[in-house]
Amino acid sequence: MNNNPLSFVQPTADSPWGTYISQVDRVVPYLGHLAKWAETLKRPKRALIVDVPIELDNGEVAHFEGYRVQHNLSRGPGKGGVRYHPEVTLEEVMALSAWMTVKCAAVNLPYGGAKGGIRVDPKKLSHKELERMTRRYTSEIGIIIGPQRDIPAPDVNTNGQIMAWMMDTYSMNTGTTATGVVTGKPIHLGGSLGRVKATGRGVFVTGREAARRLNMKLDGARVAVQGFGNVGSSAAELFAQAGAKIVAAQDHTGTIYNPSGFDMADITAHVKATGGVGGFKGAEAMDGEAFWDVACDILIPAALEGQITAERAQRIKARLVLEGANGPTLPTADDILAERGVLVVPDVICNAGGVTVSYFEWVQDFSSFFWSEDEINLRLDKIMAGALKHIWDTADKHRITLRTATFAVACERILIAREERGLYP
Repeated sequence: MNNNPLSFVQPTADSPWGTYISQVDRVVPYLGHLAKWAETLKRPKRALIVDVPIELDNGEVAHFEGYRVQHNLSRGPGKGGVRYHPEVTLEEVMALSAWMTVKCAAVNLPYGGAKGGIRVDPKKLSHKELERMTRRYTSEIGIIIGPQRDIPAPDVNTNGQIMAWMMDTYSMNTGTTATGVVTGKPIHLGGSLGRVKATGRGVFVTGREAARRLNMKLDGARVAVQGFGNVGSSAAELFAQAGAKIVAAQDHTGTIYNPSGFDMADITAHVKATGGVGGFKGAEAMDGEAFWDVACDILIPAALEGQITAERAQRIKARLVLEGANGPTLPTADDILAERGVLVVPDVICNAGGVTVSYFEWVQDFSSFFWSEDEINLRLDKIMAGALKHIWDTADKHRITLRTATFAVACERILIAREERGLYP
């Protein structure tokens, strides 16, 4: 049967959706009788494309294309972020929503997967234009989101302020204060303590557990981070606190290297002041492609998808790759890293800290009872470490990679729910 879920989407092997389909195909042999339902995983349940017209500050009208895709809702309401980026496409959002389905099931959260985005460069909009675009987009997708239907969250180029506007717009349109319609909100609007750094913390926790299995000491370990935004910087900070040296960093502003390690307080201040790592005086600038040749023990790709190609996989020096981004490693690169003995902790478990604390936020909003940050972190650490142990045991049992094992665990849970719910009508 045709694996293309939508006739106007033609994925290639290295595209986000093509990468996801390849990952599903690899896990089918481990699904047993549930394999009959595998086609479910290759087709989004619902894809919404919306026009987002706004009046610019100069009086002109601009149109932006927005998306919200609900990949699978068998285990619960959709959950997934919203990104603002000039290269957002429907196919990318489809893949991201599918990875959210797998991610939520991998850590056993009662959610399905969803994702949203607008094709826009938000840096070119004023604060008021950004607000108008966010509110119009929220109104357009309001027909399919809701606290028990689909719960957006921050992603690339979106933050707590964007979520506040989304929550307010949805609330005004429904006539009730619906704090649970989004997560990643400001604390005083029902946000959760620990949410901002949760994804980076999840990367650290899974990295710490993986390092133990490899008998790798974090004290003195060399770490290279691609993407020094919320996820990459938070993970770097935690690894530095554990004694590791952050020796290289790369983002849209440049690539920097210091074999002795960065002073985290200095680079954090620099990034806050300038918007990126480029120009940091505590390190030397280097060619962007040379980042993949850096001598390091741990590599954290925390930028966008498709960064680790087959060619780059041959050059990576790290023993351990922690996928802070979604879909950063192409399937061909995955095979090369496995052959070279490089352990990859896949995105669908490695960066699940964000959605886990989003779940905590959602639960707290419903009960109107909020936990301390220490409680949040303890619960997060326990869930992440427990989920990784179960996945690792599955990998050892079948002698498969952690990625295939994560998909095996997650897809079994998703398809059991699909089978038990049955088909309607």
